[in-house]
Amino acid sequence: MLHSGSGEVGKQSRDLFKSRMGFIIACIGSAVGMGNIWMFPYRAGAFGGAAFLIPYFIFVILLGFTGVIGEMSFGRAMRSGPMGAFDRAMKMRGLKGGKIIGAIPVAGSLGIAIGYSVVVGWFLKYLAACFTGELSAAADTGAYFGELAVDFGSIPWHMAGLVLTFAIMLMGVSRGIEKMNKVMMPLFFVLFIFLMIRVATLPGAGNGYKYLLTPDWSALGDVRTWVYALGQAFFSLSLAGSGTIVYGSYLKDDVDVVYSARNVAFFDTCAALLAAIVVIPAVFAFGMDVTSGPPLMFISLPAVFQQMPAGMVFAVIFFIAVIFAAVTSLLNLFETPVEAVQSQLGLSRAASVLIVGAIAAAVGIFIESGDAVGVWMDAVSIYVIPLGAVIAAVMYFWVCPAGFARKQVEKGRLKPVGRWFEPMTKYVFAGVTLVVYVLGILYGGIG
Repeated sequence: MLHSGSGEVGKQSRDLFKSRMGFIIACIGSAVGMGNIWMFPYRAGAFGGAAFLIPYFIFVILLGFTGVIGEMSFGRAMRSGPMGAFDRAMKMRGLKGGKIIGAIPVAGSLGIAIGYSVVVGWFLKYLAACFTGELSAAADTGAYFGELAVDFGSIPWHMAGLVLTFAIMLMGVSRGIEKMNKVMMPLFFVLFIFLMIRVATLPGAGNGYKYLLTPDWSALGDVRTWVYALGQAFFSLSLAGSGTIVYGSYLKDDVDVVYSARNVAFFDTCAALLAAIVVIPAVFAFGMDVTSGPPLMFISLPAVFQQMPAGMVFAVIFFIAVIFAAVTSLLNLFETPVEAVQSQLGLSRAASVLIVGAIAAAVGIFIESGDAVGVWMDAVSIYVIPLGAVIAAVMYFWVCPAGFARKQVEKGRLKPVGRWFEPMTKYVFAGVTLVVYVLGILYGGIG
């Protein structure tokens, strides 16, 4: 039963974020991930340079002030992840089946987390190789990565990444997830700012800035520019009907979700721009291929560090920062299935974390090759993740009674939201989620 006064559902005690800033930083940690670091720089350069930022900023603002606000407040209103939230939304209309529908975004979050954990294992291996000198001694960074990204090729590092992630999760929301994000996210920005300063001194870096920042206005006439800007913004903001809803369910009623969403969108965009200003000039300075996509992280950039004076020192800084970004995202992705097991089966947090961890390890070891994990993550990100966002939008803005979403968003605010809220959420945002789903299928992925 939903208690309108407190927002609490039932009598089950839920661990909550201790502070508004802790919640915001955790959501930033969820949003800042590999898409910011390896996809945004390439797409910005490939689709008009600075001109790409125009559609990207438009979509970040649109999605931040509709979808991010919506998922945060939906979770807080229902005090549950997607399974419980969808179930209660359906019951408001006298309907059943919400839990089954809610299993879709839970499965999507678990699926993408399983694939993501393989990549985290690769980062840990590269960080260790920087310390041992193995990476600096590699004659061919492509061959080095090829030896790692094979079937059962990174089990120890893969398992180390899972242990690190689930150890944090065992400590709970406030003592684990919130505290670690408060450490990792500020350090991520500090480390990347340091790298930005170093890269600026490299001969030839200016060509990278020119590639990235010179606007090609003709690109705005290319529909692909708008499609990929939309995809970049959508997936970067973690809109999936899963993790943001779960984090919202741990949020106190006196927190302004509009303010929180604005900060998440702003700092996520800052992270993407910062990554681009580091990665693109560094790659240009040493004549590497800026269009290589994911291999940029494991082949091109390690080759750059090999040629850079004191390169392994900067490689260590880079991979630590990337691990921080990856782990904070992984915490959010795994929190969705952990919350589902805990709330739906009535198990302790420790038992729920161990169950999800066992599933992640058992499935993940079979997709450790580069090809396998790529196919796995493409399938989940194209067919499941955006579907979860579509369903969440429909549940909150259409299935819940009229005025319910507005009331929940206005909790913790000093003034009401404008009259733009209903048309922008019910029609524009819900429509955009469907467009993203369709375009992802047609283009073979736009995230």
